Amino acid sequence: MIQSHAGELSALLAAIFWTFTALAFESAGKKIGSITVNLVRLFMAFIFLGIFTWISRGQFFPTGASAHNWIWLSVSGLVGFVLGDLFLFRAYVVVGARISMLIMSLAPPIAAVVGWMIMGETMSSRSLAGMIVTFAGIAMVILTRQKDDLPPIPGYPKEKPKKNSLKFTYPVMGLLLAFGGAAGQATGLVLSKYGMEGYDAFAATQIRVITGFFGFMVIYTLLRRWYRLIPALKNVPAMKSLTIGAFFGPFLGVSFSLLAVKYTSSGIAATIMSIVPVLIIPFSVMMFKERITPREVVGAFVAIGGVALFFL
Repeated sequence: MIQSHAGELSALLAAIFWTFTALAFESAGKKIGSITVNLVRLFMAFIFLGIFTWISRGQFFPTGASAHNWIWLSVSGLVGFVLGDLFLFRAYVVVGARISMLIMSLAPPIAAVVGWMIMGETMSSRSLAGMIVTFAGIAMVILTRQKDDLPPIPGYPKEKPKKNSLKFTYPVMGLLLAFGGAAGQATGLVLSKYGMEGYDAFAATQIRVITGFFGFMVIYTLLRRWYRLIPALKNVPAMKSLTIGAFFGPFLGVSFSLLAVKYTSSGIAATIMSIVPVLIIPFSVMMFKERITPREVVGAFVAIGGVALFFL
């Protein structure tokens, strides 16, 4: 049973790891900024991965990778780590980790489409139904009916409420940033599967991390942010959160996500990994004192309802 669902179980573990990393990076991002968080956490992840691959493979650096591995895993790192995480980590600051990870539930259909375009992967009607359920759950959380909350103006008749009008319950910019994160990570996931080609998942993650780190070095330089690095490194609470996030995120989370796509399709793996919005609810309440409505809880559960379809 475990062997036959190795990809699905790896995706489930990745979701658990990402729950911790999302909360840790939200905390760190609010203290030292999202771009600094990205730069430092990728350096930490490189060290974690190097130590692990040195123990498991006897190599600190990802040697032995083919040109195909380096090219496509590097492209994957730029798309997933640089573009995807640049948007996602900013979304953490704007709308919080919980809503950001809920929008990240859109990664499965994006991954399925990209997987079909690049690798010819197909998905069953049951899998597609699961994705529709995911969309419905997200809509329950981020959309609400437009209410007529304004008091009437003296001398003018009161306007009738626009019953069919919908509005976003969270900042549109934050939602767009999270969507950009979903698109980047989904595309990066598929490119990772194409680039691995039987190569070790942890070493493949290290190649992606190396590319992502240099990508953020370029961004950091263009934005002239280097003066912020030393003060950030001296921020002990932020560094604690960053260390936890780097360990559970780019090290364990991303590595297990590559194991997931190695043993199952990109769309299925991405859908299972989208359960983070439900896992993160109790932590958001306890750590950040977020007020969560019953509709948001139901929406989060509906959003991951499609995950169960892959196990039926």
